[in-house]
Amino acid sequence: QLAGLAVIAFGLWLRFGGPMAEFATDKKSPELFFMGLYVLVGAGAIMSAVGFFGCCGAARESQCLIGTFFACLLVIFAGEVTAGVFAFIGKKVAIQEAQKIYEDAYEDYMKNPVGKVNSTIYRYHVALQCCGKGGVEQPTGLPCPENIQLPKASNCLAEIQNVIDTQLRLVGIVGIAIASITIFGMIFSMVLCCTIRNMREMI
Repeated sequence: QLAGLAVIAFGLWLRFGGPMAEFATDKKSPELFFMGLYVLVGAGAIMSAVGFFGCCGAARESQCLIGTFFACLLVIFAGEVTAGVFAFIGKKVAIQEAQKIYEDAYEDYMKNPVGKVNSTIYRYHVALQCCGKGGVEQPTGLPCPENIQLPKASNCLAEIQNVIDTQLRLVGIVGIAIASITIFGMIFSMVLCCTIRNMREMI
């Protein structure tokens, strides 16, 4: 249950509290990346529910509930492996989607550098701590955040890739930890189920 709640909190933080949250404030968003976060939150909710039923099964010494608990953990483990493969394969697409969103906002700013467009591009710059797309064509007058090192931090496209790589690495670490807990849960549930059966046979 605690692991499930931790996964929910982690997924919600990445969705609403991390730098990538800024890319969901407008009409466009990196759908593949956020879809993975929604799956992560859903898996955490299922884990919490399954953990509750597992506790009930252990308290009542019910082989049926413990067996159901084992089956649910097996399904969750298979889902985690599938999600991990999907995230690894789709990482490049997620990066391209996020970069396209920034490039569209950048082009809109170049056409109309005032008002809402100005605030949109500035919000991205603050979240990513960068300014512009880099290169020799870097225009002057971009709304850059204070105290950033230019031209080192001038390539927001590279920063987007770094942010997604970092956050997917965190997701991978959390996924490995949860998968390990799931495996131990399956082992202990089967041991408990066999112990309960042997005790009943002895009685």
